[in-house]
Amino acid sequence: MEELVKQVELLIDNKETDKLKDFLDDLNISEVSEIIDEAEEYGPIIIESLSSNRAMNVFRILDFPDQERIMKKLSSKRLTELINLLPADDRTSLFSDLHGDSVKKLIILLPPEERKEALALLGYPEDSVGRLMTPDYVAVKRHWKVSKVISHIRDYGSDSETIDVIYVIDEKGVLLDDLRIREILLVHPETPVSDLMDNRLIALHTSDPQEEAINVFKMNNRVALPVTDDDGILLGIVTVDDILWIAQEEYSEDIQKIGGTEVLDEPYLDISLFGLLKKRVGWLVLLFLSETLTATAMGYFEKEIEKAVVLALFIPLIISSGGNSGSQASTLIIRAMALGEVTLNDWWKIMRRELVSGLLLGFVLGSIGVILILLRSTLFDMYGEHFVLVGFTVGTAVMGVVLWGSLAGSMLPLILKKCGTDPATSSAPFVATLVDVTGLIIYFSIAMVFMRDILL
Repeated sequence: MEELVKQVELLIDNKETDKLKDFLDDLNISEVSEIIDEAEEYGPIIIESLSSNRAMNVFRILDFPDQERIMKKLSSKRLTELINLLPADDRTSLFSDLHGDSVKKLIILLPPEERKEALALLGYPEDSVGRLMTPDYVAVKRHWKVSKVISHIRDYGSDSETIDVIYVIDEKGVLLDDLRIREILLVHPETPVSDLMDNRLIALHTSDPQEEAINVFKMNNRVALPVTDDDGILLGIVTVDDILWIAQEEYSEDIQKIGGTEVLDEPYLDISLFGLLKKRVGWLVLLFLSETLTATAMGYFEKEIEKAVVLALFIPLIISSGGNSGSQASTLIIRAMALGEVTLNDWWKIMRRELVSGLLLGFVLGSIGVILILLRSTLFDMYGEHFVLVGFTVGTAVMGVVLWGSLAGSMLPLILKKCGTDPATSSAPFVATLVDVTGLIIYFSIAMVFMRDILL
């Protein structure tokens, strides 16, 4: 890739326009996209040099920040060509990310019919399937014969997003069925469409969440799915390439939320330093204020710590064990929910599993803690004369905190989902902070039971 970038830079610097166009035309679209990504300043020149269709196909796979930068420097002619050639779904995605004033200027570049279509698509909720769909598809009637269907595909298929799937509608536009193209090509031309229908229809609704559409595609192995309204009328289709983009965005957003930050609207290296600070500082302040409760909890047990200073030595061990187990459980449940492996109705099954696994994990870690305390005290005379009692206190506390961490980490995403909030916001740092505070209470409460009238 580095060699390709150097070649492009050389041709541009020498102003060899024709050679640049020939060179770019010999590359794959993905390679041209990577060159623009590596040499951002040459993006507009590259898009101007390509033929209209190739320019559109390169532009549509660029990240939004690159698209926005390029549009600002394109000639009016090339910008108009791009906006008009973009498929409806890609155009809607671009308009959704732009500021209102920019959208107004670009929509004016569209013919009246396409302008009306673009505004209709933008009218759907931001994260709905309606924003993803394209009205470019091939629809046929059930009484048609296959010969007429094939003729119809020849006439209108070039304007469709895909012809892998053909949709059967009635006179009112209500979706009846969908047919794979091979089912049409492999039968006699005089076969009526109704003979090919199996009525096993899978369709999305315009108001369905995009995240739900990802699961529907995954479970049904489709390259495209129809989108209908409340009356079952076919309004458009969603193709798997759009779903892959959405899945990537959802995955990136979840990872960022799990890491305890707001979602970045731009690539990491493109976002301004101030913008990056704004995305991170909110969560950090919240977690910092939450952690002050740890000091409050320790202050409550101040007298106990003064009487048995040895207890303070194990505070980092106790709270980190609980935080780690909680973060593990939270991450596992968030992922399982994202993949559709568990739902809110499975809360009791999840709780039972985490109850057992939390106890077993806590027992393993607690046992290791007891053994280490006993060995160190025996070999190096550490932790005082009541080291056995200290060991079993710490071991029991670790088991209790790890159990609590596992339960809290697994239940919190479900609770947030029930409240209508994104489960990914129950991030690892948030769970760890919650368990830190409650872990201290568990630790010192157990110590009060084990050591009363001995050290306390």
